[in-house]
Amino acid sequence: MPLLETPEIAQRAPAKGRILETANTLFYQDGILNVGVDRIIAQSSVTKATFYKHYRSKDNLILEYVKGRRAATELQASSIIEKAAAPRDAVLALFESVAGELTKTDFRGCPFLNVVAEFPDNTHPVRVLIADHRDWFNETLYDLMREAGHPFAGDAADELMLAKDGALAGGYAGDTIAAGAAMSRVVRRVLADANAS
Repeated sequence: MPLLETPEIAQRAPAKGRILETANTLFYQDGILNVGVDRIIAQSSVTKATFYKHYRSKDNLILEYVKGRRAATELQASSIIEKAAAPRDAVLALFESVAGELTKTDFRGCPFLNVVAEFPDNTHPVRVLIADHRDWFNETLYDLMREAGHPFAGDAADELMLAKDGALAGGYAGDTIAAGAAMSRVVRRVLADANAS
């Protein structure tokens, strides 16, 4: 997923944007701890001085990477919800989007779960950013399920989060088609409980 970059920032600091886009690709494909600053500098076609001018350290770049992934994901989810005719349609569309991720040629699991696996300290700034993002997503699902009339909207949101996490992790580790199909079955069962109430 491309990172968010305003045209003004891109025009003022194209090298900064290139560095972040390079990190976005490399961190997702190869893991944050496996990618060194020298590799990012080389693939971004910038100098060491330019890298340190814009980011000062790899840690700052990692934070920007997570912030960018988070912003892009939340923008995409908000756009899907706004276009949906009803809360139920919004939930279905959100999870169709997740299923679409599973079939991409560069799919390597959930970028947020990948980062969590590399940073075990839950007080680390990137873990705090991801926890906030997960809270946002869970609350979004809760609101949708409540609006859809689910009698236990909180439980439903938790089940949907687990289905998404399971599909993204299981789809990367094994069969993407089976993972997507299983996630879809869970989503439809959760939505059926809303219809039955």
